[in-house]
Order: sequence, then structure tokens, then C-alpha cells
Amino acid sequence: MRTSVAVILGGLMLAGAFPAHADDPAAGRKIANMCRTCHGIDGYALIPIAPHIGGEPKDYLEVQLMAFKTGAREHEMMSVVTAGLSAQQISDVAAWYASHTAVASLPDGVSADEAPEACVSCHGADGISLLQDAPNLAGEVNIYIDTQLKAFRVGKRKHEIMSEIAADLTDEEIREFADWYANVQLEIEQAN
Repeated sequence: MRTSVAVILGGLMLAGAFPAHADDPAAGRKIANMCRTCHGIDGYALIPIAPHIGGEPKDYLEVQLMAFKTGAREHEMMSVVTAGLSAQQISDVAAWYASHTAVASLPDGVSADEAPEACVSCHGADGISLLQDAPNLAGEVNIYIDTQLKAFRVGKRKHEIMSEIAADLTDEEIREFADWYANVQLEIEQAN
């Protein structure tokens, strides 16, 4: 009986049901090689349809990657990539990207007081997240933000806060919010 329990638990560990070790950013960097075409090795997106992920909160990244892996969130590329990753690998790659620092600055002559009121309590006036479960928006391409807000508005993406906020936004408001964060300058500083 002990042998079969050990085999089952060992199999779960290999399958990634439980992380076997603490998060390892160095191991995550190796996994990030699969991500670099779209998100860059440092998390600064190289294509407009991919978000910047360097400096994002680790918990946020891990939740999103697991959502793609389990099918709770769908994307033609991300669903395929995450399907082959274990929970440990997801934790490691999330730790790699989270080990970077995202630094944002508003354009000259623009005041933080002008930031979209509906967004600042979670995403900050400069687009740097103030919460562990909210993404940075600084420097994202406006079409990316626009697309995500509309996905929340129509229910394609679901989130207890974002779905409610987006439900009442007009196309013009969505574009205004997207343009605000797209105009913020973003730098991602590499991990040591």
C-alpha cells in the first residue's frame, strides 16, 4: 500500500500538481526562451498583440499562466505553450519575469491627476500595478488594452472587478483609457 501511495504522489509531482521546489528565477529564464519571441527575454513585448510582462507581480503571472494551462482563459498560442509546462515551471518562469523591475514615467506636461479615474486604484496613474493580482498597463500598445477591455465588456474574459467596470464603458472611453496607458514610457530593468 505504501508503495502505491508513493508512486501516485511521485507521479503527481512529476505531472506538476505540486511545486517540487521553491520558485527558481534562473530555471525560469531557461523556460522564458520559449516566451522571448512575443514577450522578450526581459518581458518587454516585441509584438503589439503581446503584453509586457517584465516586472509584473509573480502571483498575477502565475494565475494567468495557470488559467491558460487549465483552459479557464484561452488564447491560440498561450494555451498551447502552457499545456506543456508543469506547475513548477510556471512558478519558475513567473518568478523570472517578476524578478525584473518595471519603471514608468508620464509624458512631459501630463499630470497624474488626469489619469483615468476608473483605473488608477488598481493600475496606478503611471500604469504600474498597485495590487498583486492586477497587471501593469504602462507602455502597452493601445490596441492591446482596447482588446482586453472589450473582452471583459462582452464576457470573453471574466474578472470580478474588471468585468463590472468594463460593462459600462463606451468604445470612446475604452480608447481614451488605452491611449492614456499607451503614452506612458516604460522601461524594464533586468534582474541581477
